[in-house]
Amino acid sequence: MAAPGGLSGSGAPDELIRRGATPSVPTIGQVARAESVRLGDRGVRRREHELRSALVGLGPLEPVVADPSVTDVLVNGDGQVWVDRGEGVERAPVVVGDPVDVRRLATRLAGLAGRRLDDAQPWVDGLLPDGSRLHAVLPPLVDGGAHVSLRIPRHRHRDLDDLVGTGMLDDETAERLRQAVAQRRSVVVSGGTGTGKTTLLAAMLACVPAEERILLVEDVAEMSVDHPHTVRLQSRSANTEGVGRVSLDELVRQALRMRPDRLVVGEVRGPEVRELLMALNTGHEGGCGTVHANAAADVPARLEALGTLAGMAPEVTRAQVALAVDLVVHLRRGPRGRRVEEVVAMGDLVGR
Repeated sequence: MAAPGGLSGSGAPDELIRRGATPSVPTIGQVARAESVRLGDRGVRRREHELRSALVGLGPLEPVVADPSVTDVLVNGDGQVWVDRGEGVERAPVVVGDPVDVRRLATRLAGLAGRRLDDAQPWVDGLLPDGSRLHAVLPPLVDGGAHVSLRIPRHRHRDLDDLVGTGMLDDETAERLRQAVAQRRSVVVSGGTGTGKTTLLAAMLACVPAEERILLVEDVAEMSVDHPHTVRLQSRSANTEGVGRVSLDELVRQALRMRPDRLVVGEVRGPEVRELLMALNTGHEGGCGTVHANAAADVPARLEALGTLAGMAPEVTRAQVALAVDLVVHLRRGPRGRRVEEVVAMGDLVGR
């Protein structure tokens, strides 16, 4: 049997991969069956899976993405693959290939995310069908070929007791956070990349009474919240014509019209800080969010800087933060994994 597209024989699959083709699933099956004489029925099924993975899926990344302990997958331009299991980055036992293969993978993943990635648009942020967060950059913005980063969602509902079991926090801290939620305190969870901010915030939200309504605003859907009345709003990038963008600050305004008992911003990193602070200071108690910071003491300055991006005067932002935020919970990742380093009242930080 001749393979589709004028290809035949044992070289057909490799030629399809070399071309970067994206044939239909029936086409993949036909190509695999073209090898049936030497492969046999079981081999055909295995080869069909390999082709589907290489042509329309994750290719050599499939086994590492399937590993439930992996939270981040990083592909360098030379094809080396690195993973993070929560305890630091380590080399994975797979390679993508050469720089041409990496670029082909990046372009294909961008397409799966409904995004464009080419010389005219050399970077992309998007969401893959399985919920993984994609970021990819092409040369000349990055040296050594295309680079791909995947943040893998692990939709495991963890409560504070689970996190105590992992060593992220102790029983006393867990109880303090439960009380903060019960008393409708406004909380900012801070830390660096990969410190577990989203994980901890989701565990805290699991403590919210079931009769309360949570409005969760995110740039990319990452947080898995075990609560029966959670409404999720997600921002949207502009399309290839430059229209259709929906920003986080607009979503916060929309969320406030949806009768939230708790307003949550998954990651505060731009002008949405103005809308969040205004909400927390006008009767929307118990709201929370995460922010990137190196220490709890840096959080007021970080929020002040974000307020400046939103057109707020520094002294106004400082006063709003002091009134709006009750507690800062700071996380750090060290040799023993991710841990809560500090729980500090915002009033103590602003007064330093």
